[in-house]
Amino acid sequence: MKLIETAIEGLLIIEPRIFNDGRGYFYESYNKSKFAEAGIAIEFVQDNQSFSHKGAVRGLHAQADPFAQSKLVRVIRGKVLDIAVDIRKNSPTYGKHVAVELNEENKLQLWIPAGFLHGFATLEDNTIFTYKVNNYYDKASEIGVLWNDKDLNIDWGVAKNDVLLSPKDEILPAFKSFVSPFV
Repeated sequence: MKLIETAIEGLLIIEPRIFNDGRGYFYESYNKSKFAEAGIAIEFVQDNQSFSHKGAVRGLHAQADPFAQSKLVRVIRGKVLDIAVDIRKNSPTYGKHVAVELNEENKLQLWIPAGFLHGFATLEDNTIFTYKVNNYYDKASEIGVLWNDKDLNIDWGVAKNDVLLSPKDEILPAFKSFVSPFV
């Protein structure tokens, strides 16, 4: 496992060691002790999975305390452009984002600590996306920002006319009116 730092402190790309042979491939997607050695000492309590059509945009979401979540995300099948936005008010990169292509070929994972909004755009049909979280989902703790907020200026990698959104994501607030609960 190789950890790759991003332009935002705490946000890490994880490149697994893949073993290929005539049967296919094998890799460890998670090993608690190796993650702890790398400074990610966390207990995951819930695994989530989504299936999406090309053009689906999910996000930008987070949960506030006491249900704030850190996430380890990856793609099982297909391809996404994964987005994490720093919403830690005292961070020098507050309001900045990192975009990483996660797909079934590169098998990259993204470690997203609490204090980030998260979302992704599906770049291929029949994409299966999965993530482990360290806290339980709580509807009352949901927070978010509009996916195409002009101040965040995120290139999602999909044409605006092709975007598929949930009704919830269509009405999220603009970033300039968002009040982050993270310091």
